[in-house]
This record gives sequence, structure tokens and C-alpha cells, in this order.
Amino acid sequence: MRYFIELSYHGKMYHGWQIQPNENSVQETIEKALSVLLRDEITVVGCGRTDTGVHASQFFLHFDINLTIDKEKLKFRLNSFLPKDIAIFQIREVNDTAHARFDAIARSYVYQISMEKNVFLMDSSLQMSNTNLNVKKMNEAAKLLLNYKDFKCFSRSKTDVKTYDCDISQAFWKKEDKLLVFNVTADRFLRNMVRAMVGTLLKVGQGELSLDDFVAVIESRDRTKAGASVKAKGLFLSKVDYPEEIFKV
Repeated sequence: MRYFIELSYHGKMYHGWQIQPNENSVQETIEKALSVLLRDEITVVGCGRTDTGVHASQFFLHFDINLTIDKEKLKFRLNSFLPKDIAIFQIREVNDTAHARFDAIARSYVYQISMEKNVFLMDSSLQMSNTNLNVKKMNEAAKLLLNYKDFKCFSRSKTDVKTYDCDISQAFWKKEDKLLVFNVTADRFLRNMVRAMVGTLLKVGQGELSLDDFVAVIESRDRTKAGASVKAKGLFLSKVDYPEEIFKV
């Protein structure tokens, strides 16, 4: 039987989602917990990767086991067993072919920028106090992203992807008091894409790039033309969408 787990995690103490040699990862932490509680060797598959220090307010994984589990009881036991920076929301049985990564039809990210020194957001936002940003121009530039598919200019240079095409359905900035948040949704994302995108949009907001310059960066397909990647700690995987038919009642 196959199950999906919906969870969240704070990425500060982890070298990303994926298991890495001699490093602490979210995947390894959850696999160990499930293996102990279910008394079986459990391997999990995540809905994607997050880099070192990146957070997830919504994340999904799937795992297989040859028995029917009490989903609410396992949820309670996992939350008691796991460290405080990983939280389990729900466990659902899915079709045997359902896949946490390949069946996702959309993913959303947010990037948080605190416009003042905020001790409560030190580990979850980029601190940019005393910085004047033209948010209107940044939103105009963000809207231009929807006109393009190829985002090689925002991709990590050394990557093994077959295509740099992504279908962005929304991209906008929202300011709430002293917190500036970038929201972006697409069918898929390239490695480092959102952080590079935010770094480039900030150059627009600071007056270093015009809207025409921003377009030229995208059309160049050249990572060196885009802005520097912003720090990982402000980035959250915020939502993952699936077709409802993969879930069992």
C-alpha cells in the first residue's frame, strides 16, 4: 500500500531535503522515524528537493508498506518522535501508482524579506533594513515572467536537466507592513531558480536594472547576466498541488 504524508519543516538545521553523505537531511530524519515506528525499513520519496537552509510550509512524500496503518495514530506518534522543526499534518492512502514528485501539477514558493531588523524572522527571511525598493517596478518585472518559458538564466550552471522550460502561472510581490513577500507558482522549478529570480528582481527594485534590462536577462539564457542568488533562509516551498483522483477516500 502507498501513503502520502503532508508535512512542514524549518530548514535551518538541515542540508536540504535529500539524503547526503555525512550531512543531516529531512529525508533521512523521517525515514529513520518511520522505520522505527513501523518496524520496517522504510524509504520515502519527496515531492522535490529543497537546498540547505530552505524551508517548507507544505511538503509531500510517499512511502510503501505491506500493511494497513492507523493513519491518525501514526501521525501522532511521528509528531512525538520527530524533532520540533518537522511537523506532520496528515497521512492519506493513495493509488499504488501515485508519485509525490511526478504527480504534482503545480508548486508554489514564497520568499520573505524583512524591511527592518526583526529578531523573530532572523532564520526565515532576508533582512534588508534601510533599503528603499520600488515594489511597483518589481511587480511589473515579475509580471513579465509569465511571458516566457525558458528560464536558463536563473538556473544553477551545472545541472543535468533536459529542459529549462517552466510554465509560471503567477508571480507577484506583496507588502505587509515591514514584510515584503514574493509569491511564484509554476508547474516545475529549476535548481536555484527562485533565489536567482528574487536576486534579479531586487536589482530592478534598487534601480540597477530597467524592465528592458530584465527582459534582456531572461532572453540571454545566461546565468551570469542575472542577479546573485539571495540567501536560502528566506525561501519556503509553500504549496504543492495534486489531482484529487490519486487519493483514496
